[in-house]
Amino acid sequence: MPARKDPGPSVKDKDVYEAVRKDGASKEKAARIANAAAGTSRSAVSRKGGAGQDYDDRTVAELRKRAAEVGIEGRSRMTKSQLVAALRNH
Repeated sequence: MPARKDPGPSVKDKDVYEAVRKDGASKEKAARIANAAAGTSRSAVSRKGGAGQDYDDRTVAELRKRAAEVGIEGRSRMTKSQLVAALRNH
């Protein structure tokens, strides 16, 4: 197997880059993850995001608004449980 090519100077943590690429991520995604890991502590990278409210806790109006944002057809006739299912499957 040929040796891996150096990812270049824009990648800040080459070990993380290679590990993510080995897991099947694209070059761009691997570079973003590697640079995020280099800019903060590695444990803080996985804690980013996750501030969204659970679909079950939202109102029907909020669910319809989110369904419109992602382009779900027929949302105006859906019940709350149908909206939740459609959003989770989208």
